[in-house]
Amino acid sequence: MRLYALLAAVLFSGAALAQKETALRFALDWRFEGPAAPFFVAIDKGYYKAEGLNVTIDPGAGSVEGINRVASGAYDVGFADINSLVKYRDNPRNLPVKAVMMVYDTPAFSIVSLKKNGISKPKDLEGKVLGAPAADGAYAQWPIFVQANKIDASKVKIENIGFPVREPMLAQGKVDAIAGFWFSSYMNLKANGVNGDDIVVLLMKDHGVDLYGNVIIANPDLMRFSPKAVAGFVKATIRGIQDTIRDPEKAIDSLMTRNAIAKREVELERLKLSLTKNFVTPDVQKNGLGAVDMKRLERSIDQIGLTFQYSNKPKAADIFTAQYLPPREQRLVK
Repeated sequence: MRLYALLAAVLFSGAALAQKETALRFALDWRFEGPAAPFFVAIDKGYYKAEGLNVTIDPGAGSVEGINRVASGAYDVGFADINSLVKYRDNPRNLPVKAVMMVYDTPAFSIVSLKKNGISKPKDLEGKVLGAPAADGAYAQWPIFVQANKIDASKVKIENIGFPVREPMLAQGKVDAIAGFWFSSYMNLKANGVNGDDIVVLLMKDHGVDLYGNVIIANPDLMRFSPKAVAGFVKATIRGIQDTIRDPEKAIDSLMTRNAIAKREVELERLKLSLTKNFVTPDVQKNGLGAVDMKRLERSIDQIGLTFQYSNKPKAADIFTAQYLPPREQRLVK
């Protein structure tokens, strides 16, 4: 009888643990490429599971799209552009989706061209053709880039092109430059036979666009009713990023098992590029992963307002909350 009682207790406790596991659907901004490796590392190393979470990850079609996917409730958390979130929150009828963790402390927004096209500075875009997908997060910052660099936008022809043909069209000379995340466009151009030395990257951050990049956003209901799940997701994601920074060669294996057609060396280089310029910055080295400087965020909201007509201008506290972040010592880059 004691044996039966013990067995029943074990089975009951196991069932109870299983019931406590919270299922979370996570929407990426893009395909399963190098920079997404930290999220898969967190799955493979059991970091999400240790927080009582069962996380599934789906690819996306741009860093703007994720906001609507999370707001609709189709996804619990997402990886999206914080600047597009600012514009989304300007409409008081929209749900109060918030960023709960900064990932790209420096945004990957860029204008990319080839040396032969003679574009070495922003003003050189005048008289040229810029290819840009309408839903692209980098292209969303084009008006700010134009104003910051005193570009005559009427002299730049915008070609609305799809994501799959963006880099091929630049490589084939059908457009003179493209807007995109620099590490993706750089690697995609190389995959199209372009020598890396022939690629010109104008990072918007280096040319007057003082914004943050991609963040983890959460559905309002999840934040309200399951705060532990949000905090657990953030904590586990930070651990995945820390492991990826320490050993990107090993981290890329977690991505490759989910993308059978990807080339390991390509995705590893893409990951390393993003780690160097976007994940890890002087601010991150000082303050740890995940946090933002609220004054800097306020300034970025002001800068967005230079080219976007606010009707109900949000404040930094409407956009980002640090309440789900673990202590600084747990977020440091080692």
